[in-house]
Amino acid sequence: MDAAALLLSHEVAVRLGAFLGILALMAAWEALAPRRALAVSKARRWASNLGIVFLNSALLRIVFPATAVAVAVLAQERGWGLLNQHDVPFALAVVASVVALDFAIYLQHVMFHAVPALWRLHRMHHADLDFDVTTGARFHPIEILVSMLIKMAAIMVIGPPAVAVMVFEVLLNATAMFNHANVRLPPAADRLLRLFVVTPDMHRVHHSVEEHETNSNFGFNLSLWDRLFRTYKAQPDAGHERMTIGIRGYRAPKLVSDLPGMLVLPFLGEDTGYAINRRLWERQP
Repeated sequence: MDAAALLLSHEVAVRLGAFLGILALMAAWEALAPRRALAVSKARRWASNLGIVFLNSALLRIVFPATAVAVAVLAQERGWGLLNQHDVPFALAVVASVVALDFAIYLQHVMFHAVPALWRLHRMHHADLDFDVTTGARFHPIEILVSMLIKMAAIMVIGPPAVAVMVFEVLLNATAMFNHANVRLPPAADRLLRLFVVTPDMHRVHHSVEEHETNSNFGFNLSLWDRLFRTYKAQPDAGHERMTIGIRGYRAPKLVSDLPGMLVLPFLGEDTGYAINRRLWERQP
């Protein structure tokens, strides 16, 4: 069995193990050192948020039998993508691929806020009334399908090694759960970490009901992109304990905390797009 086939045969086990391990770790951290008091029953939210994870996983397997790693293997076999056109050292190709894919996810996130039709899908993620580890896995099934198409297109353009895609997938899941976690970090540690990666305090700003705060801190893994493209906001105006999480107009727990309501939420109300070029705050240093 060659390396690519071996990687593909163990992909599900690796990703599932990483997901469950990080989920358990962050849940324990939240219990020991929570950042904020929760507004809604954790059991109620977790049942819905984790329920959407299982639904999305099953849907992806049906609609896209080939995983992102399999697409990378195919791209390598066919010579598709920039990195497959050049003799790039393997280690450099892996690092460059993970960074490039992270940038693609940043751009995708901005797009889901800027285009009203896409914001309809993405607002299910933002409508969570609390912010904890399960929020990082709470996405509408249609958004998940669109995201997979974008990811596959990015892989065919970049031409990353299959192992780089595997590393990226595990990192994306792990960092999404970390930066959505309701955990308390020492201020000095937060300041140091956010020079390189997105921390929970940094990303929590993005889940504020205030539109100028929602239009900030789009990164999931590397914090570089928000600083580079001037979408970085250091702290919420009201402070982390007093800020309101969620979306104005979508506050009923049956709509935003129960699975049936979450699934229909994109189809309710009018388009309320977040135009990226109409933020009302000055970029903080």
